[in-house]
Amino acid sequence: MDGISTRLTAAATASAPALLLRPWRPADAADLVDLYRDEALRRWVSARVHDRASAEQWVEDQQGGWEAGHRFAFAISELRGHATEGQLVGHAVLKDVTPQGSSAEVGYWTAAHARGRGVAPRALEALTAWAFTTFAGDGLTRLELLHQADNTASCRVAQKCGYELSSLRPAAPPAFPLEGHVHARPRGR
Repeated sequence: MDGISTRLTAAATASAPALLLRPWRPADAADLVDLYRDEALRRWVSARVHDRASAEQWVEDQQGGWEAGHRFAFAISELRGHATEGQLVGHAVLKDVTPQGSSAEVGYWTAAHARGRGVAPRALEALTAWAFTTFAGDGLTRLELLHQADNTASCRVAQKCGYELSSLRPAAPPAFPLEGHVHARPRGR
């Protein structure tokens, strides 16, 4: 899969510009450091980005996932006017993709300055459609979304996008310190 040229879009709404989802690039590292200064973001994500070096390593890891064919991470930016790209507003990822695997996991986060504008649900819808289209021939029939049980915003996004609560996941510290929700969406929904 060519991660360099893969581009997904989500349409503009009455109150928010269109979105572009594209693979992360080394040039994004400085912006990533700025986005990770948000305490709320750091609370919900497992990756630790705290300086330029850790941001560069994180981006390199995302690129490695594309190359290995099991993790497909997208930087999300807003498209304003006639710009081909805009300010970074989040991240969306399809992960745990395996040959002939019937399920995979999706995830996302939104930058502090972009919350409340429908970025996460629009990006998740674009990612979901791409995943089911791209990997249907490999047997992908179900996507799962996991979040901590106290992350009510992620719960709302999941439900808004047709990911129904399917089970509870026990805490598994340190990576998953609290009980979680597992939401699922079958292909064709």
